[in-house]
Parts: sequence; structure tokens; C-alpha cells
Amino acid sequence: MKNLVLLLSLVFAVPLASPAASITDPDQLDWIKGKFKRDTTASIEKLKQLPINSDPEPDLSAGFTSLYKGDGDLSGWTVLGGHHTFKASGEVITGTCVKGSRNAFLSTTRQDYQDFIFTVEMKWQVEGNTGLMIRAQTKPGKKEGETVVFGPQVEMESPSQGRGWSGGIYGEKAGGWHYPLVLDAHKPARKAIVPDGWNRVTVMAQGDTVKTWINGVPAAHWKTDDYIKGFFGLQIHSGKAGTVLFRNIRVKEL
Repeated sequence: MKNLVLLLSLVFAVPLASPAASITDPDQLDWIKGKFKRDTTASIEKLKQLPINSDPEPDLSAGFTSLYKGDGDLSGWTVLGGHHTFKASGEVITGTCVKGSRNAFLSTTRQDYQDFIFTVEMKWQVEGNTGLMIRAQTKPGKKEGETVVFGPQVEMESPSQGRGWSGGIYGEKAGGWHYPLVLDAHKPARKAIVPDGWNRVTVMAQGDTVKTWINGVPAAHWKTDDYIKGFFGLQIHSGKAGTVLFRNIRVKEL
């Protein structure tokens, strides 16, 4: 009897698998299988090790500096990469896709943002892939005079794509997806986007840790030693169309 009690105590002492470590959504599993055809099982196990952001969104009420002065004044910003257009009017910056252009980024001229809380509201007027570069860097392109923007990007993908990875971390010219929102724990974040309305994106970067929130819902929790400081950039992706509005672009340095 004592042995049975001991056995039962050991069985029930084993922690159950956390929902955070599960991937049961068929759409997410299909993406993994399509991306990692040769080592799907190993890739799933690796993705299950992603750390989870369960923190509340940081307080956004005080201590922030606006990065856009309003009234069409884009001083402190410059366009890098392709030739998509960025126009400012009132409280809004509008980025518009120009067919045939490579990715373009309206970027802060200051390039040494390190530890911070960064927040911006964005809205799709015409659907198109976009994103927010953080701690971004540049390097010469293959063509003479060409500048390539690379580094971490908080992905904001077209809502109709249906995958739900807005708020994940993509390596722009820097390794592709670092933190896709594939886990069951990411279900709330995958549903957080308002397709036809404004969406607030918040990023907190401290040392080697980057966390994101979409409309207050925790999304990514990424670790990196490679990208410690850089600039911010508002991306308009290459494609046939896309018009994205940005407003309330603010930063609080930590």
C-alpha cells in the first residue's frame, strides 16, 4: 500500500504539459510542415521552447517623447530602402505602396535607441504587409549607392492573410522569422488585430529581451544578443498595393 501511495504521489507530482508549450491549431501546424518539410518534428519541439510573454502592457501614460511632431513635419525622419511614399498630414503619417519598389522604411535619423518602450498606432487603409523596425541597422546593397535596412521587425501582416502573426518578430534581411506566433498560448494575440480600425503596437526592449503587445494583448517574447541598439522604421513592403496609416508614435527610453 505504501508503495502504491508513493507511486501515485510521484505520478501526480509530474507537471502537466503547459498550454504554452502546445501547438494544436491546424493552420499553424500546416505552416510549420510547409516551412520545415525535412525536420518538422524537430522544428515543432524547438518552437515549443519559445518563451511566453505574459506581462501586462507597460504603462503608456507618462514619460514618453513623440517622434512625430505633427502638422506634416517629418524632421528627424528619412526614407531608406525603396521608393514607396510617406506623407504626413495632421497627426497621421501615410505610407503608400508603389508597385515595383522594394521594401522602404521611414526611419528615425537617430540610430542609437537601445532600451525603450516604443508605441505606435497603425491602421490599414488599403491592405498590405507592413511592420515596425526596432534597433534597426543599415549596410550597403549590391548596387552602387543602395542602402539595405536589416534587423528586428515587429510584423504587422495583412489581416486577410489569416495567419495572425502581427506582433511577432521577423528578421528583415536578418534570418527570417525569429518569433512566430504559433503556440496555443498565442491564440489571444492572433485574434487581437482590429482589421478595419486602429491597432496599438507596443514594444519593450531591455538588454537582450524584446517583448511586444497588440492592443494590450501580450504577443512576442524574444531573446537576442545580436541587436542591442539602432533606429526605428515604419515599413511599407513591396507588393501590388497597400496604404498604411501611423499615428501616436512615441518612445520612452529606459
